[in-house]
Amino acid sequence: MGCTPGSMPTGALNAITDVAGVRVGHTTIVRGEAIRTGVTAILPHAGNLFREKVRGAVFTANGFGKLAGSTQVNELGDVESPVMLTSTLAVPRVADAVLDYMLALPGNEDVRSLNPLVGETNDGQLNDIRARAITSADVSAAIRSARGGAVEMGAVGAGTGTVAFGYKGGIGTASRRTAAGYTVGVLVQSNFGGELTVCGHRVRRSEPAAADGSIIMVVATDAPADHRQLMRMAARTVWGLARTGSTASHGSGDYAIAFTTHRAPPTLGVDALSPLFQAVIEATEEAIYDSLTQARTMTGFGGRTVEALPLGPLEAILKK
Repeated sequence: MGCTPGSMPTGALNAITDVAGVRVGHTTIVRGEAIRTGVTAILPHAGNLFREKVRGAVFTANGFGKLAGSTQVNELGDVESPVMLTSTLAVPRVADAVLDYMLALPGNEDVRSLNPLVGETNDGQLNDIRARAITSADVSAAIRSARGGAVEMGAVGAGTGTVAFGYKGGIGTASRRTAAGYTVGVLVQSNFGGELTVCGHRVRRSEPAAADGSIIMVVATDAPADHRQLMRMAARTVWGLARTGSTASHGSGDYAIAFTTHRAPPTLGVDALSPLFQAVIEATEEAIYDSLTQARTMTGFGGRTVEALPLGPLEAILKK
């Protein structure tokens, strides 16, 4: 685009998978003229998450949403399943499919309680959301396909049918490294509105875009943070979100899920927090831009077409 948010260095991939061990998988469902939906899975590590939980936190900026599993994460301070993103009316099915996957893992034969963590945005503008097209097999495929390395972005997985600022939204990701050697990665599912601003430049539309919608922001780090510190990091996603022009409308469900891959007891000192906060803000802002610039124009339910963000005019704006 000709601009990079902030001043901190990125990781090698500039993706959430720069945090060692983190894996991402998508199932993208484009079927006929009406189904435009999917599932995205973020795995903190490749092992049995119930037996090897990771510390985590869920921050609610505006709670107009259906984020399943958040209360236990904040009560106990850990994440014990893959972090799943999907379509609003698919949350129960995705949670049930995660139970199927987790209960079948070796070592979980005696498990009687498990907490699937499932976030959502409403893809009903481009997807026949009432058809509830996502199946257990789709969820399993997203989890089992999760890999490290480069992350596919744009209209894929849970971002297949989403819309942001009136343009085609989707999945975006970015990362930052601190001087202390810690990595922060962010992945977003963008489906919200407001007044699009890119690196401080307002991007005006001929017609105003709807402000309602939602966004899920997933923060991963390898810093030895505790639950409270992860909650504070999750809260900083809102600063990155605001930089892009979000107006935090009544109908926008805005959530952040944060976890650390660090397994030993938390030892993060207060002096290390501010750089991590800055890393979250910068990576969130860039991940949202990526979700827009990597998406493609899509026609879906009811013949509705949502155009991709035009990159030529954007580049011209950024050069001014």
